[in-house]
Amino acid sequence: MINIKATNIDLTNSIKKYVNKRLSQVKKFGRSGQISGFIEVGKMTNHHNKGEVFKAEFNITLNGDNFFTVSEKEDLYLAIDDAKEEIIRQITETKSKKQTLFKRGAISVKKMIKGISDRNPFTSK
Repeated sequence: MINIKATNIDLTNSIKKYVNKRLSQVKKFGRSGQISGFIEVGKMTNHHNKGEVFKAEFNITLNGDNFFTVSEKEDLYLAIDDAKEEIIRQITETKSKKQTLFKRGAISVKKMIKGISDRNPFTSK
């Protein structure tokens, strides 16, 4: 379940739809859509010298891993897109790291079974 909160702006249906549409791209990385988290979108403050600054903050739990990112842009929708891209980057990085470690361990076990290596992959010695 995803909770969406708006700060210093009204949370309209169009913003909710936009966030949910972007999250559907993140959900495909989860097992059977198991995603939960907290998303905060809003305006930073009302008194910036260079115009309005919007923030999108994603705190998501996917497959037991926690991912967090914050994006600040001059447009709310750009901030949401940027935060979504960063979350996807973090998810794919974590996924590839886990796969690499699994493959490395499997190769080590295979070498040990064949008798090529005396190294024990479980103790690293």
